[in-house]
Amino acid sequence: MDKEPRNLDIAEISAVHEEITQADVRTVIGTAVNSAGLTLAKSVPVARLGAFHRSGMGAAEVWHVFCADGDIASIDSIGAVGDLRLRLDLGAVRDLGGGLAWGPTDFFAQSGERDPRCPRGLLRAVGLRLADAGLEARVGHELEFVLVAPDGSALEDTSWVPYGVTGLLDHEDFLADLLAATAAVGTGMEQVHCEYGRNQFEFSLPPASPVEGADSVVLAKILVGRVARRHGLRASFSPVPFPGGLGNGAHQHFSLTRDGKSLFEGGDGPHGMTAEGGAAISGVVNGLSDIQGLLTGSVLSGERLAPGLWSGAHACWGLENREAAVRFLRGGSGNPHGANFEVKIIDPSANVYTASAAVLALALEGITTRAPLPVEVTDDPGTLTDQQRAASQVTVLSHDIAAVIDVLDKSSLARRLVGDAIIDTTVVTRRHEQTHHAEKSPEERAELFRLAWSV
Repeated sequence: MDKEPRNLDIAEISAVHEEITQADVRTVIGTAVNSAGLTLAKSVPVARLGAFHRSGMGAAEVWHVFCADGDIASIDSIGAVGDLRLRLDLGAVRDLGGGLAWGPTDFFAQSGERDPRCPRGLLRAVGLRLADAGLEARVGHELEFVLVAPDGSALEDTSWVPYGVTGLLDHEDFLADLLAATAAVGTGMEQVHCEYGRNQFEFSLPPASPVEGADSVVLAKILVGRVARRHGLRASFSPVPFPGGLGNGAHQHFSLTRDGKSLFEGGDGPHGMTAEGGAAISGVVNGLSDIQGLLTGSVLSGERLAPGLWSGAHACWGLENREAAVRFLRGGSGNPHGANFEVKIIDPSANVYTASAAVLALALEGITTRAPLPVEVTDDPGTLTDQQRAASQVTVLSHDIAAVIDVLDKSSLARRLVGDAIIDTTVVTRRHEQTHHAEKSPEERAELFRLAWSV
């Protein structure tokens, strides 16, 4: 379980300081992810490590509503007056090499209370709700990215075989350095492969507690960006880097246990899931449309989310069904991490902390209400007739993101599970994108936002 980060005493801070100083760290970067999915940061010289942890670095409240186009979204509760503190979680600091260290931060008010708009705090709170119910969650992440030129333009065309060895060899130095960098910080990638799109790759991170898993995504993106720069490249984590091409996903895998036993194995339900496991999946499937704006809310997200693209556009579940929004993976020798479910619709423009929190909150809602498991969809839901979809209660998730954000804004379920503060900042940043950029051509939008969610 992810515990609330405690304030270390002077001796403990000194020990961390000594350790990273001996590693020749000169600068420490502390990151936070805001409602637009942007990775923001403060950096301090290593001598200020203790202050970054104890009292934090100042950050204007508008950090929550900085938008992907560089503007600030308007919301009555946030303005020029007021200040927040970014407190570094010293226990999560990692030496990145080259004189640089990184750690995640949490938003606090000047009074010392946690800011209710802190996504990392939300995810930790959801983990505590699960713990109170006797449950423990682990989350594994898969992210896709496209290598581009330093200015964001497409790389010169080379031969490319989807899922082939060609791209691995063409970029073997970059990939070797990336794997070495992630191994060095202790959050090694489990695998990297070429994806379907040209110069597109996907990597998988090992399952971890929810907060640690989300932290590992931020760290991995930093390492991808850092290594790419060294090779004269950039990595685009845009949902749709180039119009007409395949988009990038940020899939999340969820497992739940009670007293060390999986809710998705050893039961008498479909594929061995227990009644609680089925209720968890039901909660997620039934609530997806309510929280979709937290998972696929950017102005580009709708272009990725469509039947036939394996983005999980159908609100249903099925064993190894890549067209279902919730894909179930059975445990066994071929799945050493154990049975779990994957939420496929999440893309890299989402705040990774908020997305994990929303899905886990829905799963707990399903368990609490003992929601019955929906009918499993065993075929591609896109091949079903309207009557068959209606009989199985399968719906197509909306690709109209303006409508998706409206649903999020009005959803009493989302507000109860996630909180008004984070829903409100998410709604205003995403509506800003819609207001200012929805009428642009797909080419203009793709170019404008190609590196917005990169680091």
